[in-house]
Amino acid sequence: QVTLIESGGGVVEAGGSLRLSCTASAGTFSAYAVGWFRQAPGKEREFVAAISWSSGSIYYEDSVKGRFTISRDNAKSTGFLDMNSLKPEDSAVYYCAARSLMDYDSSHDYKDPGYDYWGQGTQVTVTS
Repeated sequence: QVTLIESGGGVVEAGGSLRLSCTASAGTFSAYAVGWFRQAPGKEREFVAAISWSSGSIYYEDSVKGRFTISRDNAKSTGFLDMNSLKPEDSAVYYCAARSLMDYDSSHDYKDPGYDYWGQGTQVTVTS
């Protein structure tokens, strides 16, 4: 069982930056892949980025490549999503999630929302 808590959301102007954190308060964080997803009002939850337990495999949704960076610190049981050059269309509730995946598992598995554990979400609002 893993309990995830996101933080770092807020309101930022277009072009600005935010860093989201995802901290595990229970469970063995280092054993799990971490994914970030987002959901805007009236839209389905969509994949943003994912990182394997070892940081050896990393994936991004095309629209955030070059702007967002996913990372993790297993010693602190925390994952991060650094978001730069934010756009109004990045506005959404951002969720982190954990799943037991290996580095050699397919990108499809990392991008699929079938994660086992989810945080409560943190709101990101980008104003124009």
